[in-house]
Amino acid sequence: MSHDKSGYPVMGEGNQPPNPNYYGPPQPGFGMPPPNYSQATGGPYPPAGGYGQPGFPQAGPGFAPGPYPPVGFAQMPYPQGPYQQGFGQPGFPVDPMGVPADSPAYHDDGPPSYGDNDEFKIGGLEDKTVRRAFIRKVFLVLTVQLVVTFSFVAIFTFSDDAKIFVRRNPWVYYTSYASFLVCLIALSCCGDFRRKYPGNFIALGILTLSLSYMVGMIASFYDTETVIIAVGITAGVCFTVVLFSLQTKYDFTSCRGVLFVCLIVLMIFSILCIFIRNKIMHLVYASLGALLFTCFLAVDTQLLLGNKNLALSPEEYIFAALNLYTDIINIFLYILAIVGRSRE
Repeated sequence: MSHDKSGYPVMGEGNQPPNPNYYGPPQPGFGMPPPNYSQATGGPYPPAGGYGQPGFPQAGPGFAPGPYPPVGFAQMPYPQGPYQQGFGQPGFPVDPMGVPADSPAYHDDGPPSYGDNDEFKIGGLEDKTVRRAFIRKVFLVLTVQLVVTFSFVAIFTFSDDAKIFVRRNPWVYYTSYASFLVCLIALSCCGDFRRKYPGNFIALGILTLSLSYMVGMIASFYDTETVIIAVGITAGVCFTVVLFSLQTKYDFTSCRGVLFVCLIVLMIFSILCIFIRNKIMHLVYASLGALLFTCFLAVDTQLLLGNKNLALSPEEYIFAALNLYTDIINIFLYILAIVGRSRE
């Protein structure tokens, strides 16, 4: 028996088939290519049998295996989806929380943006310390303003020369009124301006001096006893309202919109009082004004605390002091009008 170059037996003499039990010499490894029977020197070999494919007939003797259709993995009768999707799989319409990915409310429960986080309050001891320092600064500025204003009131009330001066020089009143309006608009509408030192303190100082002169001039037209009574009532009302606002759990800041509507109505009522000279009507107007600004004082006081529906930023201590100051001055002027009209 002879062998070909690959070591496999070939047909010998007499066209006898090779011994099926002889497999040739051992191969050195798996890297050698398989034998090519078509290039063998021997006679025709029996055709290779078909390889089993499930569901297809096998080739018979003497026939080449037919061209079977390409069959991949067996497709058993399993359900082909939709499957329950896992968490965090992008592109699937079902979320493990039960909210579709294409729903407009899909990200409603997600974290807010950094801009939204600016609206949230910082909790803990640090926030309380900052808030207390803010409240102390506001009341310190407010105290200085009130001391200056009521010093003017005292001078114009007890000094006859000051009373004569304000009656002979009304232009000072109008100049003070214009200065007050300019500073009020600048501090109320320009947020960057009222936060920058020293411009905010300069504007607040001019506003305080202007309003103090106007209040002192108005007080000079009343007798001394009336002014003292009005100052005492104002001090008692303001102290009670501020203390109550700091202690109560009721949120007055939610009524801010209603108070602004009432303020517009009061302004319209004041225009009617200019043309209608009636004592009762003036008393009603002054009483409503005192009540309205007492409510404003309660709201502005709670804006300092930071634990209500609305709150002021700790950077807005000038604006907070301005709000409280104008509330107290308006209460004083309305109470002064009530007491003065009642004593006529």
